[in-house]
Amino acid sequence: MATDTIPRPASSSPLSQPWVQLGIGLVCMIMVANMQYGWTLFVGPIGDKYHWDKAAIQVTFTLFVLFETWLVPAEGWLVDKFGPRWMIVGGGILVGIGWTINSFASSLPMFYFAGIVGGIGAGAVYGTCIGNAVKWFPGRRGLAAGLTAAGFGMGSALTIIPIANMIKSSGYEQTFLTFGLVQGIVVVIFGMLIMAPPASFFTAAPKIAPGASRYQATPVQMLSTPVFWVMYVMFVMMAAGGLMATAQLAPIAKDFHVDKTPVSLLGLTMPALTFALFFDRILNGLTRPFFGWVSDRIGREQTMFIAFLLEGLGILALANLGTNPVYFVVLSGLVFFAWGEIYSLFPSTVTDTYGATYATTNTGFMYTAKGTAAILVPFTSIIAAKGNWHPVFMMAATLAIIAALMAILVLKPMRSAYTNRLASGGVDATAKLATR
Repeated sequence: MATDTIPRPASSSPLSQPWVQLGIGLVCMIMVANMQYGWTLFVGPIGDKYHWDKAAIQVTFTLFVLFETWLVPAEGWLVDKFGPRWMIVGGGILVGIGWTINSFASSLPMFYFAGIVGGIGAGAVYGTCIGNAVKWFPGRRGLAAGLTAAGFGMGSALTIIPIANMIKSSGYEQTFLTFGLVQGIVVVIFGMLIMAPPASFFTAAPKIAPGASRYQATPVQMLSTPVFWVMYVMFVMMAAGGLMATAQLAPIAKDFHVDKTPVSLLGLTMPALTFALFFDRILNGLTRPFFGWVSDRIGREQTMFIAFLLEGLGILALANLGTNPVYFVVLSGLVFFAWGEIYSLFPSTVTDTYGATYATTNTGFMYTAKGTAAILVPFTSIIAAKGNWHPVFMMAATLAIIAALMAILVLKPMRSAYTNRLASGGVDATAKLATR
């Protein structure tokens, strides 16, 4: 076991505090969120300029998510070995470059390349911040992962309206350039401030969440267990519906004929699509710490069942009532609220099950499930080519409901048996680390 990698020695720096480090990670997450959550605003203007097919344009989104997720295990290994700072700084630079390329891209291959570059950068930041958060908060991993992931889910709510307005006033090209440079620079600055936890977080015996193990599994050991692959399949099933909504919300609103209809709620009046994007991002962020906090108390699988079932019911309601602009705004918000928690529940469950020593790498392997799910996004454009989104909604709802049942009927007994077997065998790598 590579004990020379992480943890790090204790630091006297005022920055070396759990909540300070979580805040730094949160800012970085906010800055890399727009390529995913703001992308839907760019699809229409790009298509209007070049007259490309929607499905072809959405390949950019798929490539972004694939490279954002599938390289995270390798990036996580580097973080676990060398620390988080330079991974985040490098990620910020790549995010800025990706957005800049988008600002002058004139062919699909150029947009695809920009998606790849931006995806690598966003994944480096995302995986590092999540892995660092669950290390700093061993007793509240669900809350820590949720608050950090909230930056990715909710941070874009601050910029959705400015991006939409700038696209209208200055064009999508200038919008890509301006927001890309600002976001990249902020990530680089804050990345220089991030730190790994001190050794005491690994040698001490802190409070851990219900159902958690003290076993410290290497990535290879984790990948050899059926429990991991059950979680992986569930993640893919849940991520597919949410990514479809993220990438396709603007086309769905247009096909439902509600995109430009004014909606008044909570004292605000906006076009239904703009209101939905703003509302969705807030709820998509709030759900991550909320359900993470809940899962720290009642258990991961019970929380998964509640949230995943709510997601399935929300998608069914949106499919049937979404042609009403008010219902479109409210129900799309429900769908995002019941979806976003996967980005706190799965990292915390992985770390509970396999330990914190290799948390960045291990949670990175789980995060690749998002990339696997993203492969389905362009196919949803093909299925709904004539504006009929009903089959897509039915597929997403079915997957969410099955995942909810799997959490209680499959994952919970399997994970309990796994952690009990480790405990009865006297496996406690934390103690081994403490004696080295």
